[in-house]
Amino acid sequence: MTARDRRSQFRERWREMAIGAVVPVAAVLLWQWVAMNGWVNPQVLPAPLDVWHKWVAYLLPLVPFEAYTEGGWWKWALSGELPIDIYTSMLRVVVGFAIGAGLALPLGLAMGASRLVYAWMNPLVQILRPIPPIAYIPLAILWFGLGNPPAVFLIALGAFFPVLMNTIAGVRHVDGIYLRAARNLGAGAVTMFLRVILPAAVPYILSGVRIGIGTAFIVVIVSEMIAVNNGLGFRILEAREYFWSDKIIAGMITIGMLGLAIDVAMNRLNNHLLRWHRGLEQ
Repeated sequence: MTARDRRSQFRERWREMAIGAVVPVAAVLLWQWVAMNGWVNPQVLPAPLDVWHKWVAYLLPLVPFEAYTEGGWWKWALSGELPIDIYTSMLRVVVGFAIGAGLALPLGLAMGASRLVYAWMNPLVQILRPIPPIAYIPLAILWFGLGNPPAVFLIALGAFFPVLMNTIAGVRHVDGIYLRAARNLGAGAVTMFLRVILPAAVPYILSGVRIGIGTAFIVVIVSEMIAVNNGLGFRILEAREYFWSDKIIAGMITIGMLGLAIDVAMNRLNNHLLRWHRGLEQ
């Protein structure tokens, strides 16, 4: 790719971003105009500027640096409620997703590659799969008590089935031409699985990972509303109890921005790992 092509792609990317920002900016301006004219109760729908001020207060440290005695400048700068809530929520997502995907991936590969394993496990999977993780909340609290364990369990459950089902689909839908070519070249069962089936299933697996992370992020907000005393979900529930609608919206916007950042990162990771796959642009 030449420097001219890269500049053209850069300009096209910024053009797409500018076009995509038109509707959100227009919606915020309309929202501010409606709030300034007093057409809605600010307790019900605060103005965007009020939400912004609350978001900044949510972000900043609770005490001045001179009165902070628990560490250095960086620790003080990140001592606000928002950085701590983001850290705790993301930590739960990472741990829960790692457990859920770590269990789903080998099971999905086994179910996709073996008809016997599929016949044994598929009925149970199909019974459990439609049950939403939220339905497990009473049992999660009963089994694990309060705190992080039930939240991590629910997140792992939410991430498990998307990764499992996409892994099964990826293994079972490998293009037959790859399998025939490998057999004609004398590939054994292990070589066939490791060198043909598994690489061909990677696009499906990565799609499942992307969906699983998104589901884990949804579940963490719900789980933090019932079982823990920190995190973005807990903070929204706390704000609801005090009728702080501006803080509720500030928390929701933070969740949206984090979800967007995770999705963009996963999309770029997918494109990087699948750059060998046909149909993807270099």
